[in-house]
Amino acid sequence: MASSISNSEEIVHETRHDLPSGLRLTAADRPGMAQPVPERDIPQQPWGTIALAVTILLMLLTSLWDWKMRTLELIPGDLSRSTDRWAELRRQVDKRNVPVVIVGDSRILYDSDLDRATQLIGVRPVQLAIPGASGLPILEDLADDPHFKGLAIVGMCETQYFDLTGSREQNAIKLSRWESPSDRISFLIHRVLSHGLVMLDEDYRLSTLVFRLDNDWRQGVRGPRQANWKPQETGPGGQVWLWRRVEHDRRMSEHMRGVWLHNFPSEPLDEKTIHTVSGRTKVAVDKIRARGGDVVFVRPPSGGDLRAIEDKHIPRARGWDVILATAHSNGLHIDDLPAAQNLTLPESGHLTRACATVFTDAYLRNLVGKTPLLHLQSGAPPALSTSNCVKPPTELQ
Repeated sequence: MASSISNSEEIVHETRHDLPSGLRLTAADRPGMAQPVPERDIPQQPWGTIALAVTILLMLLTSLWDWKMRTLELIPGDLSRSTDRWAELRRQVDKRNVPVVIVGDSRILYDSDLDRATQLIGVRPVQLAIPGASGLPILEDLADDPHFKGLAIVGMCETQYFDLTGSREQNAIKLSRWESPSDRISFLIHRVLSHGLVMLDEDYRLSTLVFRLDNDWRQGVRGPRQANWKPQETGPGGQVWLWRRVEHDRRMSEHMRGVWLHNFPSEPLDEKTIHTVSGRTKVAVDKIRARGGDVVFVRPPSGGDLRAIEDKHIPRARGWDVILATAHSNGLHIDDLPAAQNLTLPESGHLTRACATVFTDAYLRNLVGKTPLLHLQSGAPPALSTSNCVKPPTELQ
């Protein structure tokens, strides 16, 4: 004797064929079932042709969008401000003997030419500077790492170095110590795809561009007009430059300058913070020197309008001089580098790519005499000067 369930299934099966095409079964057509599940006939369509058309359309639209992004001077392989990329570089210190590292903020990051450095000193520095971050926590992280016994070149933009409220550097350091498999795989996939699709640039993704449509009309809410849209361009081997478009696009450079002038603090820094930062710096420097390493400081250039704000916040005598005196370290201030004066700063904060090469040449040649861990190669190229990146007015006409 057949069960009631099998009878109901037969009824449903028979009823389904009695329904007109396109109508779904209702609860009345499906007796004995606790929860009716909607069912609908799938109409006959040329699914293969539809799938092919959708694929072609997707590829066409993707190609057009990627072409549009390339016209904006985005380049393949640019990982922008990826923290995963920084963490990958930081882990090199634990894997091999790293003779030279560079730490700090975006100034020493964009203004250092690693290829030129390799030509001068024979080794390629590991670039560990982070945009918008203080170099102090990174220096302290290296100081606590027994693997590091080399030279740390610390770039100092005082408004960043003395800022103890940032979180970018702390998040990056945590990621360098542990990265989940999913995050790691995601980064590796993104890095491979970015070499073919410039549209994956995080600063120019469609979602990011839509967000920038906000004109800051909401009072009290920080909108995209007060943020830096795309400041940098990454290359191979840890190299980072100021985005090439900023060098000649006045709208982009003026926007960036406005961000710096609006966001940089101008009120005088309190003595307690200066004392705290200088004390922590000395502790970190002493730890590195105890292992045979060394620390030197570099103050990159800034434009006159921005420099006026920086000097009001923390002048050289209260910041730079105090750090060097407290840590008993050597350093190079842009004011003391004759070969790197009057360089081009399109948005007052960072050098053009050509002038970054000149600045790197100048500060490394001068650092050779300030630390025993740097030596100029016997076959090093001739020294550069401002004329190598800044054209005289007669040539600009």
